[in-house]
Amino acid sequence: MRVSSISVFHSITQNLGRLQSDMYKANNMIASGKTINTLSDDPAGMMTVLDLRSNFANIDQLARNIAMGRTWVNMGESALSQTEDVLIDAKVLCVSMASDNNGAQARSDAAEVVDGYLDQILSLANTQVGGRYIFSGTKTDTAPFTLANDEVTYAGNDTPFSIKLGEDLDIAVGRDGETIFGDDDFDWTDPAVGHGNIFKTLVDLKTYLQNNDQSGIQGTLDKMDTHLSSIRSLISNTGGKIIRLDVKEKIIQDLNLSYTDRISQLEDADIAEAIIELESKELAYKAALSSSAQIMQLSLVDYL
Repeated sequence: MRVSSISVFHSITQNLGRLQSDMYKANNMIASGKTINTLSDDPAGMMTVLDLRSNFANIDQLARNIAMGRTWVNMGESALSQTEDVLIDAKVLCVSMASDNNGAQARSDAAEVVDGYLDQILSLANTQVGGRYIFSGTKTDTAPFTLANDEVTYAGNDTPFSIKLGEDLDIAVGRDGETIFGDDDFDWTDPAVGHGNIFKTLVDLKTYLQNNDQSGIQGTLDKMDTHLSSIRSLISNTGGKIIRLDVKEKIIQDLNLSYTDRISQLEDADIAEAIIELESKELAYKAALSSSAQIMQLSLVDYL
């Protein structure tokens, strides 16, 4: 059976084209260091790699969330610790001013000191991280506390700001300032109300000192103890949040290593083996060129 010259030509060009494609793939593997450079190289492997890279993006976002969360938690703990220090100083002042050893002038002078304590705690209650308020609930763009005419009002909400640590897993890193420093829904001129509000306690103390009210000063001590107990409990709670963040960070680091290793197994080429493969393809191509030239010459002679 005679094979037409055109059929021989098409067969030769297809074979040479296939060998050229094989050389190109081998050369590309050496240049990139990857066994998978296009979808056609390994469709199933490429899809797995793309899924893993998508997981990397999710992990990277979680890592950023954890870093931000740790900053918020640490800043919150620092603000609460400093608030505790101010309250301790205020309590020490109460003890001193409740004593018979001090008179009206000393207490009047102490009222100015308490006014300074009030400003300090107000500043701490309005602590910011990156321009966002950590004690304002989810209204992080709003200053939570405002002082005017010896009254402090809260402008945040009662939902602590949270970060996402995974699917259906959030952790509160901000706080509802009202639960820490006390609600403001009362008559600020009435010393019999607002006992759970730190600012109200300090405002009342300042008034007692200005009025030389020794019994009022003495009665403030119990309120100070209550505030200190509450603040210390919140500080203690911070440690648990840090532990949760550390555990999640360790899990993410392990996943990162696992995904990196899996992608390496799928993608990384054995360069020495790839070079041998390329040389083999080049030899095959040269041999094919030589034999193809002879076949085409014979076919032409046969045709003539």
